[in-house]
Amino acid sequence: MELRVLRYFLAVAKEESITSAAQSLNVTQPTLSKQLMELEDELGKKLFLRGNRKITLTEDGLFLRKRAQEIIDLTDKTTSDFNNDCDDIRGNVYIGGGETDAMRFIAKTAKELQKEYPHIRYHLFSGNADDVTERLDKGLLDFGILIEPANMEKYDYIKLPVNDVWGLLMKKDCELAQKKTICPEDLKGIPILTSRQTLVQNVISGWSGQDFQTFNIVATYNLVYNASLMVDEGFGYALCLDKLINTTGNSNLCFRPLEPRLEAHLNIVWKKYQVFSKATKKFLNKLQDEINNFVSE
Repeated sequence: MELRVLRYFLAVAKEESITSAAQSLNVTQPTLSKQLMELEDELGKKLFLRGNRKITLTEDGLFLRKRAQEIIDLTDKTTSDFNNDCDDIRGNVYIGGGETDAMRFIAKTAKELQKEYPHIRYHLFSGNADDVTERLDKGLLDFGILIEPANMEKYDYIKLPVNDVWGLLMKKDCELAQKKTICPEDLKGIPILTSRQTLVQNVISGWSGQDFQTFNIVATYNLVYNASLMVDEGFGYALCLDKLINTTGNSNLCFRPLEPRLEAHLNIVWKKYQVFSKATKKFLNKLQDEINNFVSE
């Protein structure tokens, strides 16, 4: 299976047309069609459903698209890492993380490093801990920002000097909005949207002193923005971290922290025994400097 053919496959999957894909790839349509048929023969699977107007992927085709994209991304990342010289450091730094205000600290680090090495590029991936660790393990990310609790056995890490605060996102006109903090008793019976991560649910169980499953969970979310829209429509209340949703100005929403106060610590992690490119090494060194400066202030 050649990389060139995988790129052909991804182009067809994107364009949903052999004609359009051939034009974008600057190859002839017969050549592209032949390569795709040979790919199907090699794998022994039908990858496309060929209709009159467009081509769609079969279930095997959808699986291959995910794997092919990962292979191409990793190949491009590796090539980029080697295309640096010592005097003019260029390259890419791939960072993944969930929704957290700690990204401001990462942004500050990148800004400071940009002054010295303006040709380093940053690629951000948003997802929950499962999404981030999957891409870390496959080599598609250099660093991941994980919110505790998280399984750290496979990673080296640095604890970031910032914390997030857990609380309840709600409409400003609801009864609970009159309170300054939210206690476990306040959660009984109300419709709750929560992160689908089991470790997060375990933390809330520990904080509240009761089985998380006894709460009225009406929805789970991966990233909180869409959950906030459901809160805005009056669907329920979202257990989430502070500063992720704008609750100022004309917003219909407000955030109330949990009481007793529940904080989430954050770590930036990378695979053990990872070999860093010049760009990622510079980023990690700068991050350590910024953390030391922050702590000493």
